[in-house]
Amino acid sequence: MCTRVMWPDAGGAVVVGRNMDFHMDLHTNLWKLPRGVARDDRVHGKLTWTAKYGSVVAGVFDLLSADGVNEKGLAGHVLWLAESEYGDPDDSRPQLAMSVWLQYYLDNFATVAEAVEWTSANNPQVIPMADPTGGSHPAIHLALDDASGDSVVFEYIDGKLDVYHSKDYLVMTNSPSYDQQIELVKKVEGLGGSDPLPGTCDAKDRFARALYYVKKQLPPTSQTQAVAAMFSIIRNAAQPFRAPEPGKPDLSQTLWQTVTDLTNLRYVFESTTRPNIVWVDLADLDFSEGSGPAKLDLVKALDVENGLAGNVTGKFAPRRVFPIISIDQAAKLGELVVAAKKTLGAAQQVQDVVDEKFAGLVGSD
Repeated sequence: MCTRVMWPDAGGAVVVGRNMDFHMDLHTNLWKLPRGVARDDRVHGKLTWTAKYGSVVAGVFDLLSADGVNEKGLAGHVLWLAESEYGDPDDSRPQLAMSVWLQYYLDNFATVAEAVEWTSANNPQVIPMADPTGGSHPAIHLALDDASGDSVVFEYIDGKLDVYHSKDYLVMTNSPSYDQQIELVKKVEGLGGSDPLPGTCDAKDRFARALYYVKKQLPPTSQTQAVAAMFSIIRNAAQPFRAPEPGKPDLSQTLWQTVTDLTNLRYVFESTTRPNIVWVDLADLDFSEGSGPAKLDLVKALDVENGLAGNVTGKFAPRRVFPIISIDQAAKLGELVVAAKKTLGAAQQVQDVVDEKFAGLVGSD
């Protein structure tokens, strides 16, 4: 599931791109989330906070943040890692449900260094949750990057939190664990070895191609050129539409891509199933406390198939809440989906049943 690439010297800017690869449509919309919103860990509510920074995020089923950037230029990206093992729940540690893991960092920190300092001091535990679509068992790791060009990857292997913090860590894909990835890539010509640049959709091959091409970039002469160059890199690591491999949602087609200018705070979104690119300039959004969340509907009302393109900063519509799903809510929603699939034949019928019950379950509008 996915590729993330950071380009720290893009003509005076830091630019990062990512692909979202998955076996099913994730109904992704963009959200503006302001400062001053109270949130909790979505486990037992022991860890609480109030958002210090506003952010723009790409949601999954409007239930969680999968990718995004805050107003200080800290960005985060959730990717699949099948080897993830979070350990038995430990109430003595700060706990975060998978659904709010990324949002915690976007809400609270301006830089990667701040995020690493808090993480190292508190040893938080991510708590896995049921897939609310009733399908896979999520297993994820998290990358953060910032406007200084700093980078960190957080992974849970055998119950232990591993922190890979370095400005040299420009790329993240999926399996194997990050320590193995950074050794495997050294075998490739141009990256330390003599093996030819690989061309498959395998995570380690995507890792090699992304790192090779980002290191080969010439200085761009404009933001447009920098964004275009990053799109060219992540498209080279994208996965074509095909039947997904059983039990491997990370080996699935690319659904959408983002490119973020962390220096100039522009967030660019492209769907692989719709014709147009849209972007948001964070400097022109109101993140003030009390301004409320707002949604850019890319799935229905403002579907890019109907011509939505270009700068969409002014097209966000107010919403009462961005309902980050809790552990208990995810389990209940998953049960609802499974039950609906047993009695209904068409995918749209299942979606209609879920939509009918969704708002009451998670408290959304």
